[in-house]
Amino acid sequence: MIEFGKWNTLKVIRSKDFGVYVGEDNTPANECILLPRKQVPEGVKAGATIDVFIYRDSQDRPIATVNEPLITLGEIKKLKVKNVSSIGAFMDWGLEKDILLPFKEQTAKVEEGKEYLVRMYADKSDRLCVSMKLYSHLLPAEGLAKGDHVTGTVYEFKKDLGAFVAIDDKYLGLIHKSELYNNVYVGDVINARVVTVREDGKVDLSLRDEAYVQIDQDSMMVYDIIKSYKGVLPFNDKADPALIKKEFGLSKNAFKRAVGRLLKEGKITITDETIEIVEVEKKKKAPRKSDRKKEGR
Repeated sequence: MIEFGKWNTLKVIRSKDFGVYVGEDNTPANECILLPRKQVPEGVKAGATIDVFIYRDSQDRPIATVNEPLITLGEIKKLKVKNVSSIGAFMDWGLEKDILLPFKEQTAKVEEGKEYLVRMYADKSDRLCVSMKLYSHLLPAEGLAKGDHVTGTVYEFKKDLGAFVAIDDKYLGLIHKSELYNNVYVGDVINARVVTVREDGKVDLSLRDEAYVQIDQDSMMVYDIIKSYKGVLPFNDKADPALIKKEFGLSKNAFKRAVGRLLKEGKITITDETIEIVEVEKKKKAPRKSDRKKEGR
């Protein structure tokens, strides 16, 4: 049986000036599929066998190709959006006719030129399409343990749960909403830490390292942002968590740990209303030249 969206080893049934028709021994003549002449390998004649990929052309007719598609039926791959139309987005999959990502199969609004992780399927009319709805097609994790660092692609976002991630583009992962202190979008490739591997193989992820490791990076980042305020941050570590998240992309606890590190290192001071870099504080308190003259210095 000839399968659409897959590679088939077929026989050349007959040859024409514009190409050859391929099929199986029992394929009716009117159901044989054209392989255009420009793709027929040199020396291939009637009776020979050839490996071809079967899909439908721009006029929805069955067509064969020897060109390599970027995705086949049932596979999950990254494809780039070529354009967005009234019926969905068309994606480049390496063949002449772009493949459709219907609106109903999108988990987020897609942008032209951006890549998204998709799975190829055949619709009710056997037309090949792709979908961003991957959850039921991803696998339980293998060989992962708490503390491992992984790479994955965000394929869906749900406000009440968080960002769904395909680890290595094939395993089930989730960044819980409580772990999302940075902006994450569908299509993003992220590096994350394994927090938990559940019994069912689903993996909980974090975009941050363990606190004792992350604190070094956080404290440096906090210090640099305070410097950008000319050394005086207009709020302290008692500020509203939403303000801290907006300014630093940190939870309040992570922010307080970073500030505590800087305070311990003597790099900052904390007032009732601000956090200030020590150098700024010293400069502010240092006597001016005119004051020194008045003091007889």
